[in-house]
Amino acid sequence: MSKRIAALFFAIGAAMLAACAGHSSPSASGDGSVLLPSFDKNLLVVATLPKNTIGEELPGEGLGTIDDSFWSATLGGFTQSSFSQALGFSPGTTVTLTNLSTSVTHTLDYVKKIKRPPAKFPANPNLPVTGHGNGVFGKGYASGPISPGKSVTIKLSKAGIYLFGCAFHYKEGMHDVIVIKPNATPGPEATPPA
Repeated sequence: MSKRIAALFFAIGAAMLAACAGHSSPSASGDGSVLLPSFDKNLLVVATLPKNTIGEELPGEGLGTIDDSFWSATLGGFTQSSFSQALGFSPGTTVTLTNLSTSVTHTLDYVKKIKRPPAKFPANPNLPVTGHGNGVFGKGYASGPISPGKSVTIKLSKAGIYLFGCAFHYKEGMHDVIVIKPNATPGPEATPPA
């Protein structure tokens, strides 16, 4: 019972923080809600990502993976909503990349630019661990290590379709697609992991 009370206080605190930060309330419409770790398997805690935020964590930590038929690829580890999905932003957008993990460091590294689906992720891309690119996403960009709970900002200046991934966890399925074009929106979401 004490675990449920602690989890309830955690959920109330998360909701208060979201309200104080001007976040919108969670909904099923892809509004930026993110599943947070729970103390009790029967309790689901959801927080809302602010606009123009990318959340990242291992797919097995909570974001899951999606077999995206449009991209003919499995995507995982990055979201604009609640669970893994292809990302979509307008050119010129500055996004905040937040590591949602409570214990694992991640990166966001450019893999390659593509013209259209399918998203053929290379098996062994050379992804740098150190930061490159002065905060502007494109060829050669690497965020550098982002500790749990920390954030970096990234300017999405050039339109295009890009593959990207985490240098530490790429082989564990932490790679995704980002579409940068006017009025781009995120793709369908994964279902919650078991």
